[in-house]
Amino acid sequence: MSRVVFVLTPQVHLLDLAGPAQVFGTAEGYQLSYVAEETPVPTWQGVSLHADRDWPRLTTDDLVVVPGWRSGYGAFTDETLERLAAHHRAGGTVASVCAGADALGRAGLLAGRRCTTHHDLQDELARNYPSASVLRDVLYVSDDRVVTSAGIASGIDLALHLVALRHGPAAAARVAREMVVYARRNGDEPQASAMMRHRAHLSDVVHRVQDRIDSGFAAPLPLAELASGAGVSERTLTRLFAAATGRTPLRYQQLLRVERAEYLLGHGATVEAAARAVGFTDARMLRRLRARP
Repeated sequence: MSRVVFVLTPQVHLLDLAGPAQVFGTAEGYQLSYVAEETPVPTWQGVSLHADRDWPRLTTDDLVVVPGWRSGYGAFTDETLERLAAHHRAGGTVASVCAGADALGRAGLLAGRRCTTHHDLQDELARNYPSASVLRDVLYVSDDRVVTSAGIASGIDLALHLVALRHGPAAAARVAREMVVYARRNGDEPQASAMMRHRAHLSDVVHRVQDRIDSGFAAPLPLAELASGAGVSERTLTRLFAAATGRTPLRYQQLLRVERAEYLLGHGATVEAAARAVGFTDARMLRRLRARP
């Protein structure tokens, strides 16, 4: 089990904390911890939170997250900042939401790296850390195990991204579905997964079928099998699926196959090898689908 440690400061924003915490709490395989220099921790929204003053023992598999806070607050001691830097030096991942990027900057983790923050704070972040490359109008940025996100609700997107990296997009999609959110992705990197783009609906039948396709898109998935698993007729499934996603189940499966093949090609695979890896018998169908507009 991996641990996710949230580092809290007075006047922390509740959603900066609660969004990622809900994602990792919903996903399997995570133990959540909360630390602060003083406790209880007052939030900007008026609720006080309990946190531990002692940090747990961390491994490289663990994640440290700094949620944002109300402008004018957010002071950490040098000891806390060194803990952030030390975790990254040891091979761990450090993330921030909104103003939390400032703590990463003070810890020296933004130097020479791409990052982002809330749009109201981007100019300040760029001034304070001129060696960082502050990207604007993106939800989150990942650079060498330093992951920064924009304001408030984008912490959910960041957390879903990290779940997808470790467990695959299908796992992130299941968490997003459980939370009834649309799992948006940053357009700066090839992360606009078809699994995410076609989840912005509330059809439980279609979500169940998508779960099945997501987890086994490289295998043959006859429409009759998908419909039977969802408890509907083939005609009803086709109609519901098209209404929810704009695609047929087969076309959705093909999108996932092509997207995965593109990833493999980008990492050195041949067209033939990529085609076989995603379930095509040869490269002809892959070439044909890649050529589609």
